[in-house]
Amino acid sequence: MIKHQFALVKREVWEHRSLYITPAVVGLVLVLAVLTAFVFASGYQEIVDIGIVGAQNIAGDAERRAAMFALLMGNTAPFLFAGAILTIFYCLDSLYAERKNKSILFWRSLPITDAETVISKFLTAAVAIPVIGLAVIIVTHLVVLLFTSIYVSLQGGSSVFLIWKSAPFFDVWAGMLVFMLLLPIWFSPFIGWFLFVSAWTKRSPLLMAFLPLVIVPTLEYWILRTHLIWDAIQTRFEQLPMFKGIDPERLFDDHEFIADAELVSLIGYIDIGKFFTSPAMWAGVIVCGLFLTAAIYVRRYRDDS
Repeated sequence: MIKHQFALVKREVWEHRSLYITPAVVGLVLVLAVLTAFVFASGYQEIVDIGIVGAQNIAGDAERRAAMFALLMGNTAPFLFAGAILTIFYCLDSLYAERKNKSILFWRSLPITDAETVISKFLTAAVAIPVIGLAVIIVTHLVVLLFTSIYVSLQGGSSVFLIWKSAPFFDVWAGMLVFMLLLPIWFSPFIGWFLFVSAWTKRSPLLMAFLPLVIVPTLEYWILRTHLIWDAIQTRFEQLPMFKGIDPERLFDDHEFIADAELVSLIGYIDIGKFFTSPAMWAGVIVCGLFLTAAIYVRRYRDDS
């Protein structure tokens, strides 16, 4: 079973080149944006020099660490957005495309069950996409810091002291690994729903996936005067039970920032215990399981190819 799943996930990565091309393109754009920023910064040489001198002689280790933390996280956010879009399109296409191009006939001739196939699609969305994304994030961070260190050195600053000794690599990368693996679990009801739609619909999977998410809550409110479905959907985006209490405004207050700069840590804010004891998380996993079961059933007994 495990060997089958590993082989099937590898097959998904081979067949869907967008799984690694998309994050690679995002990384390339970010690197080019950083190089462009250096070109524009050359027009403010005096300000740049003052900033480098201040960071090297006045700012403490905590402030430099916080600044590098902000730089790394700023270059991470676009990957999260692109990864979410990529996951949606992959899930909607994965089971739909094999019926459209008739490849389902070939895969059914192999000793692979429908359950194994559907589960491999889920693991690709929930594990492979985040892991590939994180690998590209790490490479992008290193390239960006390499160019930044060259720029700082050319300006007379110490790149080793200001950048490589101050950047919280382990904290950001370990925190992003945990976050990017927990996030698909939290949003697993949507992944399961998209896979079910991909297995069921005959056309326009994107429309068939999102239209019910708008129509059903609207009908519920018109008929029952309740909004339980909409609240359940909204909860997924507003109440992620994986972080300890964070007040973002404190990081923008000068006194609070200086006092708490040493506490700026991504992995320090992630609460795995809180996440796995959340009833909403387990309810989402159950809903995802129901959708995956439905997708397996549809793929097994419906043959419109």
